[in-house]
Amino acid sequence: MKQQKDNIDVAILAGGMGSRLKSRTGNLPKPMALLLGKPVLEHQIELCKKFGLFNITLLVHYEHEVISDYFKDGSDWGVTISYIIEREPRGTAGALFDAFDFLSDRILVMYGDTYLDVNLEGILGFHVNNQADVTLMVHPNDHPNDSDLVEIDNNCKILAIHPYPHPENIYLPNLVNAALYVVEKEILTGVIPKTGKYDLAKDTFPTIINIDGNIFGYVSQEYIKDMGTPERLDKVERDIVLGLPEKLSTRDLRTAIFLDRDGTINEEVNHLSQPEQLVLINGAAEGIRKINRSGMLAVGITNQPVIARGDVTWGGLKKIHNKLDYDLGLKNAYLDKIYVCPHHPHKGFSGEIADLKIECNCRKPKTGLIDLAIQELEINRRKSWFIGDTTSDIKAGKNSGLHTVLVRTGHAGTDAKYSIKPDFIFSDLEEAIDWVIEGYALLTKRIMPIIPLASEARMILIGGPARAGKSSTAKVVEELLLHIGKTVHIVCADGWIFPVEKRNEGTGVLNRYNMSGIREFAEQFLNSQTRLDIKVPIYDRLKRNSNNHEVISIGPEDIVILEGVPVLLDEFLCTNSNVRIFVDVEDLKIISGVKKTVILLKKN
Repeated sequence: MKQQKDNIDVAILAGGMGSRLKSRTGNLPKPMALLLGKPVLEHQIELCKKFGLFNITLLVHYEHEVISDYFKDGSDWGVTISYIIEREPRGTAGALFDAFDFLSDRILVMYGDTYLDVNLEGILGFHVNNQADVTLMVHPNDHPNDSDLVEIDNNCKILAIHPYPHPENIYLPNLVNAALYVVEKEILTGVIPKTGKYDLAKDTFPTIINIDGNIFGYVSQEYIKDMGTPERLDKVERDIVLGLPEKLSTRDLRTAIFLDRDGTINEEVNHLSQPEQLVLINGAAEGIRKINRSGMLAVGITNQPVIARGDVTWGGLKKIHNKLDYDLGLKNAYLDKIYVCPHHPHKGFSGEIADLKIECNCRKPKTGLIDLAIQELEINRRKSWFIGDTTSDIKAGKNSGLHTVLVRTGHAGTDAKYSIKPDFIFSDLEEAIDWVIEGYALLTKRIMPIIPLASEARMILIGGPARAGKSSTAKVVEELLLHIGKTVHIVCADGWIFPVEKRNEGTGVLNRYNMSGIREFAEQFLNSQTRLDIKVPIYDRLKRNSNNHEVISIGPEDIVILEGVPVLLDEFLCTNSNVRIFVDVEDLKIISGVKKTVILLKKN
């Protein structure tokens, strides 16, 4: 890497007037707009210094004396700064061309109105490894429908640049020019005219594509934003304060929310094969936008056996995913990347692709795609989540060591391919994402104070109204107890609910449950000093009965969490539990301990 840095100069296009920022900057040139107390150009110079790029040339024009008076020769920043003054407007390409005599053969190009927190070694190494003439950093953004969009092939070579405005009824990928380039002077010398005004993005790069030059897209999720308007400047400042650049950087492993596609993001369609069939589930885009704004990555993981079946080509799938990008973009949301398994093990379909009819390691519930994403996107497995609508999704998430959430859209777990329980269940994607981003941490924080008492309990009761969050609370309590070495079993009282035809409706909650059965279950482990295998009924929410059961092996030191609507209404259960938690759907009150210590949890 040192050799790469020794033969590269940095050129920063810093000639902008910043007319849209005049309400903030007055007559200052745009690169001198203050961002958290210092010019955005200073942030860029510090980034270059951090990565050992010491030779910096500023291409200046408007009020250039302000810039040169501030930075001088760059020695105060430990770099060497030179200035090329643009006497007449030549555009970004023309300004760079006119500075060629003062620049090395390889140039890292930045725009003076962008704030970036990017590992510059990454894009430089990518450029060298691909023997590229030009490399553009590209990424999805939250406004693709008014951005210039870049199309790349599987090797990241750029096939086309689609300027805004885009043609109607054509769906394009959400991959945007981020305005950070590595360029070889030799290729540019032949495509930038010596006179006239020319733009790198709109004129030069399309020309290089047309002559089949080696122009590549370096796809990165790192933070880079322009701050050319007061609104964008404010947004960048908020993002920095909230830590988004840090969360998206490669200095530490990132956190991701992995998302199934069909039935989770978009409506379930059997063998979806046309872009027009893809319709977003209500709230899905809004939820994904919350992921984007949180600093987590939104990563799609989808089985697409329609490829193996011959129902859809790879080109057809690309159009479908472009439609997904388009629809999400309309709501200012995006997926950072989507991973696809095209395989299907069952043969005998007309038009099937024989090479894809195999047992693979990437078809969910196998973990191949998730493992690949974790490696490529540098994701922290332990802190990340999987949200889906099938037991295959949940099993894939569990097998990958992720927290799992089942949503009640799509199949809602009714595929029943695998006998596995999700960590949490929510109505839809937006509700699930709210839980992952805010609710989980909030509830964990509020429950922590009762864990010392809970760790000494034999039976913990969690009650409250239906759909109040009892099962989620039980899971959080379980995780905290497991973390301190306890063995915990969660048992749902709904297993003892009477069948519909046997319920005595209108006579109170307790009469809807076999309370004697619940008490008998509790008595068995409460009075035992040895390990017991106890049969527990399981409630089927779809069939509304408890015909199935599971056997739980409960040791004498184990903790049992009994959760359900009636558990706090039964005198025997309450008498024999010294930790009782009441979860209210409105204000999430938690009551614990025999002294009724009260902790209030309030929803935002």
